[in-house]
Amino acid sequence: MSNDVVKGPDKGMGVHGRRAVSYIVLILISFLCLFWFYVLFINATRSHAELTKGFTPVPSSFLITNLKNVFTGTLPVVRGMLNSLLIAACSAVLCTYFSTMTAYAIHAYDFKLKKFMSTFILAVMMIPAQVTALGFLQLIGKMGLDDSFIPLIVPSIAAPVTYFYMKQYMESALPLSLIEAARIDGSGEFRTFNNIVLPLMKPAIAVQAIFTFVSSWNNYFTPALVLHTDTKKTLPILIAQLRSADFLKFDMGQVYAMIAFSIFPVIVVYLLLSKYIVGGVAVGAVKG
Repeated sequence: MSNDVVKGPDKGMGVHGRRAVSYIVLILISFLCLFWFYVLFINATRSHAELTKGFTPVPSSFLITNLKNVFTGTLPVVRGMLNSLLIAACSAVLCTYFSTMTAYAIHAYDFKLKKFMSTFILAVMMIPAQVTALGFLQLIGKMGLDDSFIPLIVPSIAAPVTYFYMKQYMESALPLSLIEAARIDGSGEFRTFNNIVLPLMKPAIAVQAIFTFVSSWNNYFTPALVLHTDTKKTLPILIAQLRSADFLKFDMGQVYAMIAFSIFPVIVVYLLLSKYIVGGVAVGAVKG
């Protein structure tokens, strides 16, 4: 009896200690993640002369001036933002929808080449985009798609990483008995997928939609090879052109203001989809 009395407080202290360590680690990680956003927005409020003197944690008063210089400059910043938004949004929608459909086909159907197809899709992940860039440019040149958005949107349908994530999520959240029940009730395959599978996959779709949107939004390599007209270029290309300006025209405050302006859509997309992520985590915790 006395041993239980002694062990009880020790066990309680252990739980509180681990919880305190967890909170400290989370606070530290959050600080490290958010600190660089703070530095970005602080630098966006400073002039080029102030930035050359070094960093200061106090914001300055040149934010409006920097933004005005960004929008009144020679680069079509607003058009570039609309181009990036169109490409990233279409890529996120197509990638998540068709990757989920591919994962559903591998998960719900039995056919001879099932294991081979799954392995082949995962093997594609090992091929970097730089290796296939030359052949990709030759292909779109022969198809007459050079300097257009189509080569930046349509290939996003084939996303092995997204497929793998969806397949893993389906194995834990989509029982085959539910699909069989829908078939017995007379539901067609596309109706089953759109009305039953997709709602169950909302948390996973939200996660991958954010990743795909951010990846497409920040993509510089492929758009720089495909797009040539200034009015069709995306924000990363325009930011790179702004940074590569000659010494007399280079303005670091304008660069920081443009970078800060370019990340707002990403933050908005995350805020819109984060509720599905939190909901999915809560559902998983209840099931566990």
